[in-house]
Amino acid sequence: QVQLVESGGGLVQAGGSLRLSCAASGRTVNTYAMGWFRQALGKEREFVAGISWNVRSTYYADSVKGRFTISRDNAKNTVYLEMNSLKPEDTAVYYCGARQYGVAYQTSYDYWGQGTKVTVSS
Repeated sequence: QVQLVESGGGLVQAGGSLRLSCAASGRTVNTYAMGWFRQALGKEREFVAGISWNVRSTYYADSVKGRFTISRDNAKNTVYLEMNSLKPEDTAVYYCGARQYGVAYQTSYDYWGQGTKVTVSS
């Protein structure tokens, strides 16, 4: 079993930055692809960014390209999401997921964290 715990969310003004972390425990996720998703109030969960287990490939939703950066530190069993130039429409609960067979844009991940809330004020 894998437990994922997100942190780093909060309230920030438009144009500001936040860095989210997702720490894994229970077993290593070094061989898992990791993804960040978000869910705004009243909307479905959507893909934000993903990274392959070996860090060779990263993927981004068009809405965050050039503003968000996903990274991982396999030695720390942690994945990060650096978010810059935040906009009010980035407001959502952000979730990280671990998937054994590669990054997926759908929510077909094996493990999920509980989420961390990001609020961007205008």
